[in-house]
Amino acid sequence: MSRLDVAAVFVLLAGIVAEFLPGELRIFSFIKFLAAIALIYLMFRLIGWGRSRLLWSLRNRLIVAYVFIAVVPILLILTLVILAGQFLYSQLGAYLLYEDLHRRIEMTADIAEYIAAAREALPRGVSQEESERILAAQSRGVHDRELAGLTIHFSDDTSLLRKMAGPGRKAFWGLVQEEGGGLSLVSMRELDMPSGVRVVRLRVPVTPELLATVAPDLGAVQLNLTQPFNGGISRGVIYSTGGAQYETAGRIIARNRLLGPPEFLIDPSVNVVSRLQDAVYVAADGTVGKPRPIFAVFNARPSRLNGRMFSTLGELRDFYLLLFGGFASIFFLIEIAALVTGIVMTRRITKAVADLYHATQYVQSGDLSHRVRIDRRDQLGVLGESFNLMTGSISGLIEEQKKRQRLENEISIAREVQNQLFPQKLPVVPGVEMEAICKAARSVSGDYYDFIQLSPTHLAIAVADISGKGISAALLMASLQAALRSQMLAEGSETMSTGELVSRLNKHLVRNTGDDRFATFFIAVYDSATRTLRYTNAGHLPSFLISKDAALHLDKGGMVLGVMDDCCYEEGIVSVPSDALLVGYSDGLIEPENVYGEEFGIKRLQQAAVYVQGSSPKVVAEALMNAAEEWAGTPEQADDMTVIVARLR
Repeated sequence: MSRLDVAAVFVLLAGIVAEFLPGELRIFSFIKFLAAIALIYLMFRLIGWGRSRLLWSLRNRLIVAYVFIAVVPILLILTLVILAGQFLYSQLGAYLLYEDLHRRIEMTADIAEYIAAAREALPRGVSQEESERILAAQSRGVHDRELAGLTIHFSDDTSLLRKMAGPGRKAFWGLVQEEGGGLSLVSMRELDMPSGVRVVRLRVPVTPELLATVAPDLGAVQLNLTQPFNGGISRGVIYSTGGAQYETAGRIIARNRLLGPPEFLIDPSVNVVSRLQDAVYVAADGTVGKPRPIFAVFNARPSRLNGRMFSTLGELRDFYLLLFGGFASIFFLIEIAALVTGIVMTRRITKAVADLYHATQYVQSGDLSHRVRIDRRDQLGVLGESFNLMTGSISGLIEEQKKRQRLENEISIAREVQNQLFPQKLPVVPGVEMEAICKAARSVSGDYYDFIQLSPTHLAIAVADISGKGISAALLMASLQAALRSQMLAEGSETMSTGELVSRLNKHLVRNTGDDRFATFFIAVYDSATRTLRYTNAGHLPSFLISKDAALHLDKGGMVLGVMDDCCYEEGIVSVPSDALLVGYSDGLIEPENVYGEEFGIKRLQQAAVYVQGSSPKVVAEALMNAAEEWAGTPEQADDMTVIVARLR
């Protein structure tokens, strides 16, 4: 929980405490307000936390996806079907109720027509009173059950008929709401009598007993009579229709009408409120008012309404019901099969992902030997196989890395050992200053240089370049260094011919190395007392001796070391002028190329040395290295670079 979450919890607890504290202080109201805000915030946080926890696993994500893809649409369709069925059955029930009432109203109209026709067939000698009594008696027994309580009345007053039917019309039938809350089925018609125009009025009061016989397929039925609502306190339910408001003025409830029991498992009750046709309102003084709506409230069972709806199918009804049930069963089986298939496929997917997840846990713990079980050759199976291959590759790479690390450690040790082979302390010879720089292209170098003091006035200067690079060249360089020092540190070595020395080194390399290994070598012995420099160059790049007057290339000697056993090497002798500069180097210093493919070369190296010949040997050596690197324009080295500089004063 963050600090804001903790603060929200405390505010919520404070609001709960403030709810139970007595008094209505303003601070308590403010705390309750803050607590409501904190509750809303915590609910959102809880929803986010629950969603992240719920949707962490792939299984839950698939379940949620299936719910939204399959379950939610099915529920929406079922909801739509239920609402459509509710609407359909509501309309069907209202239609049955309306049709039954309207049929009875038409019965009264038919009786009025019968009376008008029968009046013409009576003998002329029958009086008016007697004929009306006979016609009324004949008409009452026609529909005793449907028109219970039917009354027939004759009168000379046609004003009510004119008001209810309208001008120019001789008949009226419909619902009539009378002052006081009564509702009747009324039919009126003019009769042409010898004495003048008479009006016959047929009236059937809508009583609970009569309403009990209306629309027998419905359950409980109630008719709500209304009157205009003009505001104030309502005495009943308020209905809004046609832009006006009406309140309940009376109720007629069907006697002994109850909703029947369901005929099968899914047979819910359908509750309906429907507006019937408007009833003509007649006051006690005969005044006809604005028609008032009649609202019917009833319930029904879909099974009873279905029976009424499909009654016209006759013998085909059972066939259609069986066909519908068959299709419903097939669809149900298909849905079950789809559900089972979805569950099986989901389990396969989640199991494969779970196996991969557990495998990653093994890898994370360092166990690279664990493998995912492959059951099927589908895409998930290929993914598991790829994971197995990946872990195998990682295991191999780790082994390679360990080997590489061990090799690097060994190379590091070799580099430390090789550094010990180079002079750790420069010898001190009167009149001689020296400096050397060696940059390896790899961890260890194949170049070699050495300064060996033979006597207080004799100094041996050597530089060599071993074929190849890396460990093999370093090993050969160590062998050459050991052989050279074993010869030079022997008594009387200062007077030994450099040619003889190089010949001995050549025999050593020929006998102790392969045919593909060789070395270029330059050795010079300087006597500071006589200012004499004796040297031999065994296939090495010619070192040069720079003085004020000229530059002398030291190239006398012979072929490279390690190729032929019986090689003779020549010794060169040079008298060193005052303040001369001896420069020796390896091929890595002259071979760097610029962007045009031109090598740095011996000539440019010599010019760079002449340019700084007055400086100290250290400055000269660094200047030559920098000149070669600047010429190449890249810090990468293709070969080992070595330079030695000695100032012979």
